Amino acid sequence: MENIVVVYESRYGSTKKYAQWIAKDLGCTLIETKDATVEKLKTFDTIIYGGWLHAGNIKGFKVISKDIDKLKDKNIVVFSVGCSTGKREEDIRAVEQMNFKGLQDIKHFYLRGAFNYQNLNMIDKVMMNMLKIKLKGIKEEDRDEDTRGMLDAYINPMNFTNKDNIKFIVSYVRNL
Repeated sequence: MENIVVVYESRYGSTKKYAQWIAKDLGCTLIETKDATVEKLKTFDTIIYGGWLHAGNIKGFKVISKDIDKLKDKNIVVFSVGCSTGKREEDIRAVEQMNFKGLQDIKHFYLRGAFNYQNLNMIDKVMMNMLKIKLKGIKEEDRDEDTRGMLDAYINPMNFTNKDNIKFIVSYVRNL
């Protein structure tokens, strides 16, 4: 198999878990974003980047995007991890537009992670409370599955990390 690396940034553990599973299944190198340099990344043929979503931004992806011109001959695959179901195409497209604008040939996968309000740091709790206020402002009859699930998650922690979720990424990379 090609020379592959999985680079990730995780805040509460879901992205790290997915990155570890992918690296193990592909038998490849695993690096945290803080240890990734363009010089290291240039030594790999395929770069898989995983980051958690924060207001639509894939955290840590700048380690790739800021030096994309030096990595243009690489296969770049990105997975983002968030709380929503991922069923709303417009949400996924918005993430891609925000993070990949002007970038070519990046394959993106969305994976559902975990959420435990009690484990959040103070800044994240404040941000999530702002989202909660916005979600509660949606009329009951207009709330979709994501909205209802997210509101419930403030009370009941959710964890949708599942090794089966990586099969499309692993398959895609194996077929490059």
